[in-house]
Amino acid sequence: MKRLLQISDLHLRADPQGFLRGAITLETLRACLSEAMTAGPYDAILVSGDLTQDEPAAYAHLQQLLGASVIPVLCLPGNHDDPGALQSAFGNSPFQTLGHVVLGNWLLIGLDSTEPGRDSGRLSSSELRRLDETLARFPDRPTVVALHHPPVMLGSRWIDALGLLEAEQFWAVIDRHPNVRCVVFGHAHQTYDSTRGHVRILGAPATSAQFLPGSDDFAMDERPPGWRVINLDPSGQLRTAVNWLSLP
Repeated sequence: MKRLLQISDLHLRADPQGFLRGAITLETLRACLSEAMTAGPYDAILVSGDLTQDEPAAYAHLQQLLGASVIPVLCLPGNHDDPGALQSAFGNSPFQTLGHVVLGNWLLIGLDSTEPGRDSGRLSSSELRRLDETLARFPDRPTVVALHHPPVMLGSRWIDALGLLEAEQFWAVIDRHPNVRCVVFGHAHQTYDSTRGHVRILGAPATSAQFLPGSDDFAMDERPPGWRVINLDPSGQLRTAVNWLSLP
């Protein structure tokens, strides 16, 4: 059994006391990691985008928190990240950006779904080609594909407008490869769990603040910060649970 910890939408500020929608995001991240690690160990950590709130200097906080990790930390860019600065900050072990990670007989593939200057997402032709080629290279490995933007409609008008554009191109690649077992995303600051054929589709809560599910207009949820744990069975099956921070 391999265990994957997914954290998402950290929205770190350069100022350690920096706020976002009422949360000191570095403090909530520290608290989430502290609780999550007590339920470890894990075999990899996935950070599924928006590591910062448009402040690349804040990457130093995550470097300090996870830089001594003995497991891979796969960092994906979100719409509030600077992909170049992110790649520079997290280009050395234990970090990596994009690419893939082998977890036993499983494979984890990370994609860049960002578009410069836009909050919505899109996968470039080169990213789609890389996904297709990587899946074809490892046809016998059950695979988790990760990206920042939701590739499905969540039933929330304002969030759906900011999801993955031209998602049908993404699914056309996924449909060619039966080894894909799961697609995971962030961006929506809420949980999501559905299936599309044989593929499980999972959204993670934010370690910062949550958005209200099902709301047509922007609205905040009262749920606390959270994270997702995915257990990957050697048989190719998976189990998952969302965990919420225990607030005083």
